[in-house]
Amino acid sequence: MTRVIHDSGEGLHKEALDLVSSDVNFPKGHFPDYRIGPNNQIIDPEETQEAVPLKEIVAKETAQLLEQRRRLSVRDLKEKFEKGLSGASKLSEEVFLLILLLPNSSVEALAVQLTQREGELIYEKAEVKKLASFLKQVFLIITVGAERYFSNHLVANATEDARKVAEEERALALAEIEKARAAVEKVEKSLQVMDMEFELQALRTLITEKTQLCNQLKKELAMIKRLEEDSSDLFELEGSDTLGSEFHIIPRVDYAPNITNCPIQWYRVVPGGIRELISGATKITYAPEPFDVGRLLQAEMVLNADKFTVQTNGPINHAAGLECYVDSLMKRTDVEFNVVVTQMNGKDYSLNSVHVFHIGKLRIKLRKGWSTKAREAYSATMKLCGSRGGGNAAAKAIFWQARKGLSYTLAFETDRDRNAAIMLARKFASNCKVALTGPGDQVQGGT
Repeated sequence: MTRVIHDSGEGLHKEALDLVSSDVNFPKGHFPDYRIGPNNQIIDPEETQEAVPLKEIVAKETAQLLEQRRRLSVRDLKEKFEKGLSGASKLSEEVFLLILLLPNSSVEALAVQLTQREGELIYEKAEVKKLASFLKQVFLIITVGAERYFSNHLVANATEDARKVAEEERALALAEIEKARAAVEKVEKSLQVMDMEFELQALRTLITEKTQLCNQLKKELAMIKRLEEDSSDLFELEGSDTLGSEFHIIPRVDYAPNITNCPIQWYRVVPGGIRELISGATKITYAPEPFDVGRLLQAEMVLNADKFTVQTNGPINHAAGLECYVDSLMKRTDVEFNVVVTQMNGKDYSLNSVHVFHIGKLRIKLRKGWSTKAREAYSATMKLCGSRGGGNAAAKAIFWQARKGLSYTLAFETDRDRNAAIMLARKFASNCKVALTGPGDQVQGGT
């Protein structure tokens, strides 16, 4: 008889559990959550550190860039450069004043001082150019760095927000750089203009100094020549051979006699050696007028039956820029000058009030406010010339005979206005076929 035994398998399960080592420790009751990463790599989430968002990285690096830009601000560099340029401008003004104030007595001293000032100017200009070069390098470094920085972040796989932030910062930085670059270009152009102005001013100053030196040398040579020819000369003329100056007869030696009350007569010497008497010029002083340009001037004194003659070293020259000034006034139909009436019909005028002297294309008028004192068309009876009565203001005064029986002595504000008024009136009168000269003057052609 066969016996069947029923087995539920509990024994087998117990036997299997006995086979597992008791050293095994399961910390979790489930399988780990592994992920498949790039290149089929297995990534354990627990071992992976928490990733930092790209937006935070961009924001952090943007803040660092802004901090660097704040430390080396283009505006700060621009302000420092402008301060340096202002300092250079002030230095140039000081150099200009120093040049104008240089004495003319010693040529060697002038050369030494001019060389020193030019050296200082060249040094300062070199410093300014160094600063401009430094700014260029800084702007180039900032430009290259900014472009590289923003290009790297744009190429990266950033979010749309991070890309917009980077683009805005890049645009702002590039705009700031362009402004600074424009400022540098403007400053460079200003430096070029300043260089040209300094060179022109230096040339003008040098020409003026050389002209004065040449005139002084000519005067000394002429004096030496006259002394060699006639050692008995007791007097000489003091003054410049230029329109706008005054000549004074002064003693050359201490024992020269007093000529205050002796007869004096001034002459102009025309080409050919012919002397023309200047009517009314009988004082120790005489101020040349435009009619004297190109002619020599002589003064003859009679003292105890002896005659003494003094003469200018050379012909009278035009003042610089006077002819161009008159040409510009010729374009107007009426030119006004402020004057003061000092004499009327040879007598002192008591009211030293300001009048207006009109010089027109057809007539001359003198008025005070709305009241007209004299108005006459150009005619043969009208006379106009420089004042010949001497005095301290002779270089600024004119004699005007409006008609027979009415004459004025008028003082202008400057000698330039006085000579321009005489030249302008004579040109307008010449267009009206009238030779406008002084009393007793002989027309030789041209004024």
